[in-house]
Amino acid sequence: MDVPIRMDDGHLKVFIGYRVQHNGVRGPAKGGIRYHPNVDIDEVRALAEAMTWKTAVVNIPFGGAKGGVTCDPSQMSMKELEKLTRKFTSRIHLILGPYRDVPAPDVNTNAQVMTWLFDEYSSAHGYTPACCTGKPIDLGGSLGREQATGRGVSFMVREAAKDMGLELAKLRVCVQGFGNVGSNAALLVQSLGCKIVGISDVKGGIYRASGLPVADVLAHMKKTGSVGGFPGADSVTNEELLESDCDVLIPAALECVLHGGNAARVRAKLIVEGANLPTTPSADEVFQKRGVVVVPDILANAGGVTCSYFEWAQNLQQTFWEEDHVNRELDKIMVKAYRTVADRAQVEQVQLRTAAYSVAVERVARAEKLRGT
Repeated sequence: MDVPIRMDDGHLKVFIGYRVQHNGVRGPAKGGIRYHPNVDIDEVRALAEAMTWKTAVVNIPFGGAKGGVTCDPSQMSMKELEKLTRKFTSRIHLILGPYRDVPAPDVNTNAQVMTWLFDEYSSAHGYTPACCTGKPIDLGGSLGREQATGRGVSFMVREAAKDMGLELAKLRVCVQGFGNVGSNAALLVQSLGCKIVGISDVKGGIYRASGLPVADVLAHMKKTGSVGGFPGADSVTNEELLESDCDVLIPAALECVLHGGNAARVRAKLIVEGANLPTTPSADEVFQKRGVVVVPDILANAGGVTCSYFEWAQNLQQTFWEEDHVNRELDKIMVKAYRTVADRAQVEQVQLRTAAYSVAVERVARAEKLRGT
C-alpha cells in the first residue's frame, strides 16, 4: 500500500508498506513490523509464515503475520518516523486488533514506534493497549520483554546440553551478533556457568580461550561502538568466529551465515539459533552427518513472541505481572516446547528442526480441521 507523508523539508514522499496475515486459525495473527530499505512483499510473506510455525511450536494462541515499510530510518528524523508510523497504522487499522492481528517491534522499530501505533489505533477504536506488544512499561508493556528472546536461547542451551550429557560449567560458547538477542543470551548463558569465549558484532569479533567477562564487553561496546579492541582478547572476523574452538555456537545476527561452504569447519557440538534462518539446508545436511545438534530458530528464539503473548494477556486482563513471574512462565513454556520437539525427534529419528516443523504444522492443521475451515 502507499504510505504518503510530508517530510521535514516540505516535500511529499510516498513509501510502500506491507502487512501480511499468513494464518489466524489458532488465534490472532502475530508478527513484527520492520523498517528497512530491503523490505519487500516476498520477505514479508516468508516471515509471516515463519511466525505461524513459531507460535504453534511453543503452543501459544496466536497465528502468524508480518509487516514492514520500505524505508531507511537512519536517514529519517523522529518526527518523520512518527508520521510514517501513524500513516501506516491508519492504512491498516481495520485489519488489526487484539483479536485479529497484533503487531510488535522488529528490525529498526522499537517501543516508541509501538507507542505511536497504539495511539493511532486507539484514536479510532478507543483505548486498546492489547492492539500491539513491545510497548513501554508505562503504557502496558511487560517486564522481562527486553531479555526474553535471549533468555529463551539460554533455556535451550541448558536443556539441549542436559540431553547431550554436557556439563554446563565446562561448556565454551561463541556468540555471533551482540545486539539485543546476542548480548542478553551471552549474559544469561554465562550466568548458567558456561564460559563465553567468543563474541562478535557487525564490525568484527573477539576471542579469548580463558573466557570473556560479558558485562565488561558490553560496557566496552557501548563506549566504543564495537566489541573489537577489547583488552586481552584476540581479534577475529565474523566468519572466523563461527569456526572458532567452542562447544556451543549461538548465531544471533544475520541469516544464512552457516552454509555448505563453512559447515564442515564449525567445531561446535551444539548450535542454538538466536537469529532467524542462520543455517542453510546444505549446512543442515553437513551438521546431521557430523552429529552436530541444532536447536532451530522457530524454537530457540521464540522467547520474544512468548513474552509478547504475556504482554497481550496482561493487557486483556488489565493486570500486571512481576518480572520473576514472567521469567518463570517463560521457562515453563519454552522447556515444554523443547521437550515436545526433542521427544518427537527421538521417536522419529529426525533432526530437531524437522521435529519442530512437524509439531507446528500438525497443530495448525488440527485447528484448521476442527474449525472446518
